[in-house]
Amino acid sequence: MARAFWGGKIIAKSGATVVVEGNHYFPPDAVKKQFLKSSDHTSICPWKGTARYFHVEVDGLRNNNAAWYYPDPKPAASEIKDRIAFWKGVRVEA
Repeated sequence: MARAFWGGKIIAKSGATVVVEGNHYFPPDAVKKQFLKSSDHTSICPWKGTARYFHVEVDGLRNNNAAWYYPDPKPAASEIKDRIAFWKGVRVEA
C-alpha cells in the first residue's frame, strides 16, 4: 500500500499505484481531491507528453505545483493516464 503525506495528512492511499521513473502514480479515486487545487502550470516530457499540475493545500498551507498528471499521455506512457504523482516535499511511502 502506497501513501502520500503532506502537511500532517494522508493525501493519497492505494495498493494499485503504477511506478514510473521512481514515482508512484496514484489512481485518481485514491487521492483526496479536497487537498488539490488547480494550477495552470505544465511541463513536457519527451516520452510521456504534457503534464498538468495541482497545488497541494492542507490546512491553509500550500505547496505549489506539488502534484502532476498526464491527461493525454503519449502511447508509451498510457498506463499513467490521469494518475496523480507527487514531489516537492510530499512524502510517498510504499
